[in-house]
Amino acid sequence: MSVETGVKTLEIDGEEVSARAEQTILEVARENDVNLPTLCHLDGLSDVGACRLCLVEIAGSNKLAAACVTTVQEGMIIRTDTERLRKHRRLILEMLFAERNHVCSVCVSNGHCELQTLAQEQGLIHVRLPYRNPQLAVDASHERFTADHNRCILCTRCVRVCAEIEGAHVWDVMGRGIDSLVITDLHEDWGSSSCTRCGKCVQVCPTGALFDKSKIGSDHPKSPDFLPYLNLMREAQ
Repeated sequence: MSVETGVKTLEIDGEEVSARAEQTILEVARENDVNLPTLCHLDGLSDVGACRLCLVEIAGSNKLAAACVTTVQEGMIIRTDTERLRKHRRLILEMLFAERNHVCSVCVSNGHCELQTLAQEQGLIHVRLPYRNPQLAVDASHERFTADHNRCILCTRCVRVCAEIEGAHVWDVMGRGIDSLVITDLHEDWGSSSCTRCGKCVQVCPTGALFDKSKIGSDHPKSPDFLPYLNLMREAQ
């Protein structure tokens, strides 16, 4: 019957739940008040599984699955909070901190940074990995905004909001691995790019790598929750 109706029955952390066939594990978990940490996910944008913080265990598989890009299946038995998962999440956060130049105590986004908040929630008290300390550029060529690559975690929220919501396709990713950078157009300065100056990319950035020059500091938190509203209005039209 579940196949005919498109309804799946599965188990999350010992509780039996129902889901629509096209839903992801993350969607179903949140519908049932199961908290899964995320950084690259944002309601209103497509999912890419970039940060891997929403990893879950699925019975019968040795691999950990990213909940945001894994669709539910009938009879799944899922665990979202095990010691193995907690260790993986803390290690992922450590690697994110060590890869660029994230030093919360001297950062203007201190207190309004999703990376910092998740580290606190996951019990990360210090970073065991050596910091790479790359020499990365700060692009302040735009009249309103600045891009500080030292604080970027390559979540690609800016890329997706620019393409999927604004339709401008200004942002993209250049390079591979630790050499990857988000860029505007064909690696032009932000100020001379085809940017529409809407500021959506700035609002969705989780760390403050993109920020408004006139609103620097903890007194000006961002509001990335506008995306579902925009999508709802477009569907209504």
